Amino acid sequence: MSLPAYPLASYLTKTSPVVFGCMNLGGGWNTNPITADDIRHTHAVIDRALEVGICVFDHADIYTFGKAEQVFGQVLQQRPELREQITLQSKCGIRFADANTPQRYDFSAGWISSSVDNILSRLNIEQLDVLLLHRPDPLMQPEEVAEAFAQLQQAGKVKQFGVSNMQQHQMQLLQDALATPLVVNQLELSLSHLAWLDEGTTAGCSGEPGVNFSSGTIEYCRRNSVQLQAWGSLSQGMFSGKDVSAEPKPVQATAALVAKLAAEYQVSKEAIVLGWLMRHPANIQPVIGTTNLQRIKACAEASKVQLSREHWYALYLAARGRALP
Repeated sequence: MSLPAYPLASYLTKTSPVVFGCMNLGGGWNTNPITADDIRHTHAVIDRALEVGICVFDHADIYTFGKAEQVFGQVLQQRPELREQITLQSKCGIRFADANTPQRYDFSAGWISSSVDNILSRLNIEQLDVLLLHRPDPLMQPEEVAEAFAQLQQAGKVKQFGVSNMQQHQMQLLQDALATPLVVNQLELSLSHLAWLDEGTTAGCSGEPGVNFSSGTIEYCRRNSVQLQAWGSLSQGMFSGKDVSAEPKPVQATAALVAKLAAEYQVSKEAIVLGWLMRHPANIQPVIGTTNLQRIKACAEASKVQLSREHWYALYLAARGRALP
């Protein structure tokens, strides 16, 4: 039986099954200035992504200390026609430590508002398609966030809003105060980070280790039409080319199975790793962070993969390293 058509994020006019994560653009996590090579490489990355059908680009205000947005913005300044071909999302809320203050998360209205102004300035755009709150702020006042969101939307600075790394109760608390729906939740979901699956499949089973994932989050997003996006989706290449000879046996077994299935499905290893996520009925959008042009193309092949139920479970069990209850 064939799978149903992939229902891409309905809140976007331009979307793709895979999202390009811009975390590694801009020349690295340092204070070095952006170079001409950084700009040329960003042109090439965007062109390759569009060439293989990836049109959603994911940023955050902290990525390479703001340089990821800056270098992307310089490309858009040189080629303004690209703006009509892509969807841009970014995140705010993480503040680094400095001499006088600790690292913290900040969902205050003033910080959200100033963060968006800075994001728009760095990207050289007038409106952001989606703004995500990066990590949950324990001091969040939902009504204050709602006021900031409303002002940003009314001013035409942000179209839609979402969150990242939030569990369902945090999302519901915030959503209750909002006049606009949360449309995205970006979580760490991958073959090497299985808590999102294990918390459901092992519920109530004695002898299973506890997991650090809030029960019901995946289901909440599915019920409320929140697009799930998966950061860390490639597991840093652990199953698609990295040397795993010194890794634990489950990692080695999973990497071997990925290679076997890639040959069987006649796609790249990256396509199998991402296709495993996309086979889940929650319609997960993997976020990829590679800036290697060949690997971007390899990742895009995931759209061609429809893993069988048996192959999906075989990968799950290999990565778990133990039988299901």
